[in-house]
Amino acid sequence: MNTDLRVVRMTVFSVKLLREGHQQETMFPTIASALAAFLYCLSAFLIYKQLGLAQNKRWVALAPALVAMLLQALLLNQLIIQPDGLNLGFFPALTLIGWLISIQILLSSIYRRIESLGIIVFPLSGLAGIAATLHLSDHLISVSDNAIQGHIMISVIAYSLITLGVFQAGLLAYQDRSIRQHHPGGFIRFLPPLHDMETLLFQFLGFGFVCLSASLLSGFLYLEDLFEQQQAHKAVLSIIAWFILGTLLFGRLRFGWRGRTAVRWTLLSFVFLMLAFFGSKLVYEFILVS
Repeated sequence: MNTDLRVVRMTVFSVKLLREGHQQETMFPTIASALAAFLYCLSAFLIYKQLGLAQNKRWVALAPALVAMLLQALLLNQLIIQPDGLNLGFFPALTLIGWLISIQILLSSIYRRIESLGIIVFPLSGLAGIAATLHLSDHLISVSDNAIQGHIMISVIAYSLITLGVFQAGLLAYQDRSIRQHHPGGFIRFLPPLHDMETLLFQFLGFGFVCLSASLLSGFLYLEDLFEQQQAHKAVLSIIAWFILGTLLFGRLRFGWRGRTAVRWTLLSFVFLMLAFFGSKLVYEFILVS
């Protein structure tokens, strides 16, 4: 009970501090990102502390993360949506993807016990938000066409779903390895059964594949410079990732691929997809600039 009261008090205090910071608009991104990072880390800590408890209170542990997501939504609105376009630099885009992944973990926790993913994802999402407020990698994209804005958002959702699938694949690999070595104790005791973990992985990947397909299709239809010099590698790498992911899903349906095979193909598609998105941003916004 004392722990629950402390969590509620800290969450209420964070909201009050944010309200005061909102009155000073120039300080708002700094305060919001710091509070969101604190609440994300608090939620991750509470999730970790509740692992293995007979009467763990999942929603007490997830409540700070929910408030952090609301704070980050306000932060992203101010950082990304600009009068002249969208700021999708390296860290703002990373924060957006981390925010979407955190939301997906929270929603998935309603019907499956996968909140343990938040132990890793929540703090990383908070740190990305702090980095975004430092404006180290702002990159304004002038976009007035709603179709292109839709293409960008679908792409980001696809990246976030597939990235979440990679985190899930990592847990699945650890769980599968522990079972094969006859060490079923430790952390895997707090994970869902192996079959449920695999089902959830392919749900993430399936939705991610649909969004990635829509992203590529809209890119072909609405982007005139899709295969120009600075964009060609993005398109090619994204198509390779789409092909690998499609092969994995087909293998799952046709041949029942699972376990290590699923993990390897998931990681391979993720590598190509992240090279397409973050690899180019890293080169253009940090290496070439310096």
